[in-house]
Amino acid sequence: MTSSDATQSGPVAPIFLPGQIPDRTRWTGWDRWRRTRGLFVPAPLFTLDAYQKLSPRQRRLHDLHRVATHSNLQIQETPMSMRVAWRLRALIEDNAFDCSPGTRPGMMINGGACQGKTETVCEVIAGFEDDWLALHADNPLAIAGTRDIHAPVAYVRTPVKATPISTCQRILDFFGEDYKGMRLEDLVRTVKDAVFDHGCKALVLDDVTRLKLHREADQDVLDLIRELMSLPVTLALVGVGIPKSGLLRDGRRDPVTGQWLFPPVKDRGKSPNDEAPGQTDLRFELLDLDPFRYDTRAGITAWTGHLVGLESQLRLLRSEEGMLTTGSMPEYLFSRANGVVGLLKRLIQAGCRYAMETGEERLTPDLLDAMVIHPADLPGLDPDSGEMPDIPPAPRRTTRSRNTVFDDRGTPPAAAG
Repeated sequence: MTSSDATQSGPVAPIFLPGQIPDRTRWTGWDRWRRTRGLFVPAPLFTLDAYQKLSPRQRRLHDLHRVATHSNLQIQETPMSMRVAWRLRALIEDNAFDCSPGTRPGMMINGGACQGKTETVCEVIAGFEDDWLALHADNPLAIAGTRDIHAPVAYVRTPVKATPISTCQRILDFFGEDYKGMRLEDLVRTVKDAVFDHGCKALVLDDVTRLKLHREADQDVLDLIRELMSLPVTLALVGVGIPKSGLLRDGRRDPVTGQWLFPPVKDRGKSPNDEAPGQTDLRFELLDLDPFRYDTRAGITAWTGHLVGLESQLRLLRSEEGMLTTGSMPEYLFSRANGVVGLLKRLIQAGCRYAMETGEERLTPDLLDAMVIHPADLPGLDPDSGEMPDIPPAPRRTTRSRNTVFDDRGTPPAAAG
């Protein structure tokens, strides 16, 4: 487009501007995210020669589009996430088509921090909702004379320092229900009514290990979970370190089958609510979403395949095929991320921006050595609940100074007039 064309048509907002960020913990935000997920258009692939032929303004816009592309790297399936996704989707569908009034089995999804649990679960329930709405355009359970929104799924993040009351309030926040002045028993009853009235078939409680069970009063949490399990809804609990959280009895993982095994309830010991964890064990399947491993041929192949998909999304002008997958790069990246997809993504995003700013325009071990990822780069995680991953330190090299991309540089001085 020429400058005269731009003058005549007026300023046009770039297509890669993010717009309003949806809050998935509210129905309106969740619905907007579900309908628009996957619509982001990445920057076009340019060679260095083609890039240099652009005008200064076109280069700047393309650079911003590349930044936006690297900030919106697509979540890729892993062999571990595919297994969890298949089991969860199958359970939700089986329960949704079950016409009996009995208790539905639920699922607990356990894993370390930044391993993609949240995005895996959200994609599963969003896909289910897409299909369910195709079957039921309107809410089949709406009460006559009302306009209950149809919410086949609900995504709720457990609050930090959670209690049964605050957890119920978070659930009601998703549906937009009023709970002012309610006691716990009223909140539980209102939650049950909301699930029925809005036609909810799957309820996700993320960060569930923020619920603390070390005090006698906290055993009310288990009572709350049992109340929710009595609803005709698939309850999915997502968290870090679930087997040791107190939600379940201490168990062990079978090294052959990968399934969690739990001892008889009588072995639990003296507890103010001994039977509650046992009932929870019997009604939930516990699945682990593990990180990649680099100690077997299959693990190395899966890790390299993940890097291939990641590399295809990058928009660096000097990148070449095999930039992330040849030589020592796969092993180097594994050592920097411990096989954790969230840490890998953050490292690559930081490296891409640094490569653009320095003109390197490609990723190498030397360049990535300058990347230092801090806990502050992973906001929204509760360290007290084990949600902060172990971040491997960057290799120490004396030939390159530390990158300061993440440092707070303060407010730049005003230009001299």
